[in-house]
Amino acid sequence: MFYIKLSIEFIIKAVSAALFGILLLIAFALSAKMDSHEFYGFFRYDYLLFYALLIQVCLLYLKLESWAEAKVIALFHVMAMVMEIFLTHPHIASWQYPQPAVFKIMTVPLFAGFMYSAVGSFFARSLRLYQVSFLRLPSFANMLSLALLSYLNFMTKFFVPDIRNVLFVWSVVIFWKTKIRFQIQQSQFQLPMLPILLILAFIIWIAENISTFYKIWLYPSQVDAWHMVGWGKLGSWYLLLLLSLVLVLRILGHRADTGQWLLKENEK
Repeated sequence: MFYIKLSIEFIIKAVSAALFGILLLIAFALSAKMDSHEFYGFFRYDYLLFYALLIQVCLLYLKLESWAEAKVIALFHVMAMVMEIFLTHPHIASWQYPQPAVFKIMTVPLFAGFMYSAVGSFFARSLRLYQVSFLRLPSFANMLSLALLSYLNFMTKFFVPDIRNVLFVWSVVIFWKTKIRFQIQQSQFQLPMLPILLILAFIIWIAENISTFYKIWLYPSQVDAWHMVGWGKLGSWYLLLLLSLVLVLRILGHRADTGQWLLKENEK
């Protein structure tokens, strides 16, 4: 019975942490029939923007998300939009948004940043809901260097050699001994960090397949007929997760010289 209660609480907290992303995916499916049609002067992407803003307001109003968490998410949102604008530029065209929008910057509808915000929201809320702490966390200088180089590599790889494999090795080396400690039902658990990041990257890859299926965005090979997103995108999501995680950890918590990390609200 104890393990059943443990599993139920774990799932409830996971769903709560991922609420933003889950609600977005539901909206992607329900709005699919809108296609490129105009409704009262706006398009599907515009209504998704209104919807995402409403979710954000509700999370703050209901105190499901703190202002500190919202600030971190907003920062990730802005960085993601810059990357989106670059990678969807016609001369790059890594992917495209096939439907029109009133609210957009160049080729990118404004709601797009909220898809990345959902990732930041998940990390921020998970840290609090599971009372997460980290052991043997690398220095922030090391982690930020890795995260920022990963971010820049998404764009610079079109002009200079792609250093993705170097970044993967770097991440394994510095996070190999890092442990995540979390609490459920008054019990503490400890797991290695790297496998958890890989599992999360896989979950986002599934969400990406759902999103492209409902034509939220499309890769060039999906324009004529949809097919599953390639497994290679797992690596991209893994590196993007690192950027989101490092921003969240840097702003919402404190790392001691011993490598232990705690949420600021949990520090004594």
